[in-house]
Amino acid sequence: MMHARTDITRLIPHQGAMCLLDNIESWDDDHIVCRSTSHRRLDNPLRDNSGLRALCAIEYGAQAIAAHAALLGMPNGGHIQGGVLASIRDVTTTLSHLHELDGALTIRAHVVMTHDQGRIYDVTVTGDGRTVMTGRLSVMAPGEGSHVPQQSSTERLA
Repeated sequence: MMHARTDITRLIPHQGAMCLLDNIESWDDDHIVCRSTSHRRLDNPLRDNSGLRALCAIEYGAQAIAAHAALLGMPNGGHIQGGVLASIRDVTTTLSHLHELDGALTIRAHVVMTHDQGRIYDVTVTGDGRTVMTGRLSVMAPGEGSHVPQQSSTERLA
């Protein structure tokens, strides 16, 4: 199942150049696989004077996780609550900058554990036939009565 970038902007709060994902290649209850070429764009908002640092692959993983959470919530007809990236552990990068890669990035996020407050994912980002980042990301969902500011779907589409 392919989801285009325009579909992804309906799933995640990131808009414009900050939406880093180009498409969703596949997903199920336990994983999501996304692709991106935004690491090569000069207007990538995460770039600095040295280029796009490899640690920015964490944001690619976080956006894949946000899309996964939205896709999981959609079949139930429930409202997708905002989430917070609560923990980043065991991150390893194998190069200093992502913009040096010629090909597309593949972002894989696999659910390790689901609990009442959120999910824990193992994330792998690959490019040009090699792994460029791995890590474990924990996402917390707001509990009952808590408030996480977020845009409504109509505000995101405007």
